[in-house]
Amino acid sequence: MNTRFQKSQYFLDFKATQLGNSGFQVISCMLPLKTLNYTVLHGPRLSKQSLCCSKPLKTQICTNQEVGFFRTVERSRNLLSVRTKSVMGVSEVVEKDDVAEGKNKDGSGGYDAIVIGSGIGGLVAATQLAVKGAKVLVLEKYVIPGGSSGFYERDGYTFDVGSSVMFGFSDKGNLNLITQALAAVGCKMEVIPDPTTVHFHLPNNLSVQVHREYDDFISELTSKFPHEKEGILKFYNECWKIFNALNSLELKSLEEPIYLFGQFFKKPVECLTLAYYLPQNAGSIARNFIKDPEVLSFIDAECFIVSTVNALQTPMINASMVLCDRHFGGINYPVGGVGEIAKSLTKGLADQGSEILYRANVTSIIIDNGKAVGVRLSDGREFFAKTIISNATRWDTFGKLLKKQDLPKEEENFQKIYVKAPSFLSIHMGVKAEVLPPDTDCHHFVLEDDWKNLEEPYGSIFLSIPTMLDSSLAPKGRHILHIFTTSSIEDWQGLSTKDYEIKKELVADKIISRLENKLFPGLKASIEFKEVGTPKTHRRYLARDSGTYGPMPRSVPKGLLGMPFNTTAINGLYCVGDSCFPGQGVIAVAFSGVMCAHRVAADVGLEKRSQVLDAGLLRLLGWLRSLA
Repeated sequence: MNTRFQKSQYFLDFKATQLGNSGFQVISCMLPLKTLNYTVLHGPRLSKQSLCCSKPLKTQICTNQEVGFFRTVERSRNLLSVRTKSVMGVSEVVEKDDVAEGKNKDGSGGYDAIVIGSGIGGLVAATQLAVKGAKVLVLEKYVIPGGSSGFYERDGYTFDVGSSVMFGFSDKGNLNLITQALAAVGCKMEVIPDPTTVHFHLPNNLSVQVHREYDDFISELTSKFPHEKEGILKFYNECWKIFNALNSLELKSLEEPIYLFGQFFKKPVECLTLAYYLPQNAGSIARNFIKDPEVLSFIDAECFIVSTVNALQTPMINASMVLCDRHFGGINYPVGGVGEIAKSLTKGLADQGSEILYRANVTSIIIDNGKAVGVRLSDGREFFAKTIISNATRWDTFGKLLKKQDLPKEEENFQKIYVKAPSFLSIHMGVKAEVLPPDTDCHHFVLEDDWKNLEEPYGSIFLSIPTMLDSSLAPKGRHILHIFTTSSIEDWQGLSTKDYEIKKELVADKIISRLENKLFPGLKASIEFKEVGTPKTHRRYLARDSGTYGPMPRSVPKGLLGMPFNTTAINGLYCVGDSCFPGQGVIAVAFSGVMCAHRVAADVGLEKRSQVLDAGLLRLLGWLRSLA
């Protein structure tokens, strides 16, 4: 299931309140201040989750003020936790002055790396660097970590901002990158196994459940298409061949030659397997084995969840990672919601002696003598480090943060191959539990009438019901429905505020009506909470150009051959996230973070490196990308 599922945030208006001369800020939901003594945890809220960390949480005693949204104080596992009904769900005071501005452009002032943005890719890169001994500063525009994998709270509901389908979160193999990232900083989270990755509801009344057990899934799929059993088995066997090759390797930077050559000598067959499939796409390989158009359309739907494009445009390596990991390690949902992952990583980051600064809106990257040396915030503050890592999209990085710089040739070539993928319309709802049958699956993909509508705006519907796995996310007797469908920002521009709100309700009503007709009779009457977000919402809160969720090939690509890695044409500047190899999805961006951390660590002297081999490999990789 695609971890590129829509990832928007919708929040009530808020304001920052300075508490006397105490030197820190809190976020207030505009409720009156009262006198109170309380203890604030400098770390993620521990309710609803078992979180084991190697170091204790820091606390700070605060007096004489009460923040409006702090409702109750409770004790959990001998730790005092401030619980809040705040829409943002932030249970900690955001320090204002605990991060000193860097003053030296040569990076000698303290930080080895500054990470712009706290999405999963950025946090994995930051924590991996921190455990290697680097001093890292993460700058987050908003007041909670996670970006597209964040959360928000409203009226007793805890909503995942984006996907509820978590790949890379198992206890085995080498592709369980989220588990590994948490373990690296001494954290482990409780998870709930999802018995069905997704339930497809497709044209011609085709219904397919992707069961956790691979044999059960294949048995169901081939029972629908017995005449294509051999072809179906051959296609998915190709996926397993790629997955097993990836899963056998120690995953680090493909731009670091010492590691790369070491892996090749240890696992030559596996490395050659991946090299063979690197320029290939899932659709072309499927067509080698399958002839039935409906089965090929089903493969398109499988890949659309991965990449929001059809199988012919989905790199085979990306498809294989997702289509096999859902069976190998399974989909496992974190207790307390997806936002707990980012909160745990930021806790681990702080435990390693590095820092995250919230409400830190980076507006430009500072270049000195052709090298990225620092960043400038919207409030005028500047921070400097040896290296800068951008977790923004490449369009935001090179079009906004570096808008005064000429676009490097490599980025021009990237934008010739890839365009911004569309955004999403998102609907978060709280509904009465009785409207859902008790055996309802957690995740659904709905395309009712015509396969041609698969990639059309509002054509396909993704639906997540995380409360089928973790009922604590909603009030008793209620369920969460998170509905999303592709939409472009152009469809929402040029409207007055009134017309914009009217259109949101009209489009959302049509989407909900489709689900009511197809899956849940009486759905509309059961709604108790509803909030609708558009691509403009995603752009505003996630700072993603046009609300996009990464790159999409302009035409049929040569697999992953044209996808850039972490280094850029600007010395000292690196990119991480979904517009880097290997692309979109939680498991992919976590992989990107691991690779980025390894390459940066080598460049700042924390890993072995060879400048001669580095230069040769980077030239080779640049040449290979030019072939795309």
